[in-house]
Amino acid sequence: MATAIPKISLSSSRDIPFNRLVLSQSNVRRVKSGLSIEELARDIERRGLLQSLNVRPLLDGDGAETGTYEVPAGGRRFRALELLVKQQKLAKTTPVPCVVHEAGSAILAEDDSLAENVQRVALHPLDPFRAFRDMLEKGMSEEEIAAAFFVAPAVVRQRLRLMTVSDKLLDIYEQDGMRLEQLMAFSISDDHARQEQVWDIVSQSHNREPYVIRRMLTEKIVRASDARARFVGLEAYIVAGGHVMRDLFEADDRGWLQDPVILDRLVTEKLHAAAEDIRAKGWKWVETALSFPWGHTRQFAEIEGTEVPLTDEETARLEALRAEQETIEAEYVQADEYPDEVDGRLTGSSSNSCPGRHRWKSSMNGMCPGLHAAMAGLTGALPVIGGLVYEWRAS
Repeated sequence: MATAIPKISLSSSRDIPFNRLVLSQSNVRRVKSGLSIEELARDIERRGLLQSLNVRPLLDGDGAETGTYEVPAGGRRFRALELLVKQQKLAKTTPVPCVVHEAGSAILAEDDSLAENVQRVALHPLDPFRAFRDMLEKGMSEEEIAAAFFVAPAVVRQRLRLMTVSDKLLDIYEQDGMRLEQLMAFSISDDHARQEQVWDIVSQSHNREPYVIRRMLTEKIVRASDARARFVGLEAYIVAGGHVMRDLFEADDRGWLQDPVILDRLVTEKLHAAAEDIRAKGWKWVETALSFPWGHTRQFAEIEGTEVPLTDEETARLEALRAEQETIEAEYVQADEYPDEVDGRLTGSSSNSCPGRHRWKSSMNGMCPGLHAAMAGLTGALPVIGGLVYEWRAS
């Protein structure tokens, strides 16, 4: 005949008024970590107490229960409730859910306190990411999620961004086949097929660093710091239907432009418009390009002409520009370099904004001076070289 397996009995639970509870000296937590007591109190205020306190009755000298209970496990929750009582947000007689152990239990109070902490398994990092996504889908805003878990909204956006990575790669990360930094690198792209293709490549390589993943995912798109993007401007690019890819985990210098065709069209249109504006000032010909090769002006001859005197209006403008330049130089005298917008202003005023520059008398022995304009430099400015003529030599 089989021997009956003895059944265990669980400790009883009951609601005990808070003013009948005291913190036990047997609580093993000595080092503060995790949420502060203030944050935990705010969380309890918002959602209530999620986990009961573990308590034991205190005995008097004769071994009789006094009606007061010590809390060896759940000390932080007790302190948070205590703070709410002090803030008059919780009545001191409020019933608190408790699991009550027998006073004479063979299990020490320190044993219970330690077990409650060491037997608790932390969530996998992917679990809260998925929880944020589920809460967002069920109606909570990013700001509400951030407030509920005492983090900045930017942190919530970062975690939600990780959920845009391919499910295949998320599964690999879940099985510890990928580091979090690598997963973060994959989040810059929404193309799951490309993400998986890149992982197939880097997983066979000795170099799986996040920067390699980012470089491979962005090799066919254009950085926002590219001269073309600066020349056109991100706002114009977006208005034209272009998309910008951002990296929420690393400094990305305003991201990457995902539609090079749109960008190149806008660059061409803006260059053509600039050429027409310049041609309207009287130049016989204007050539524009994204860039010109080094030494491209060697094919031209320099012409000597008599500069037309400035008008009073032009003289006043020139003096105003010089005064502005002196002010800028004085303001940034201690700086190593000018900000991009300031550098662009100085470049523009010194190259093609200055009145009187390249203004020649109309008669120049039949030669027609022209101008080169090229979008160049990291600032995306439009340097202009004027007063050029094609050199002609008699055979």
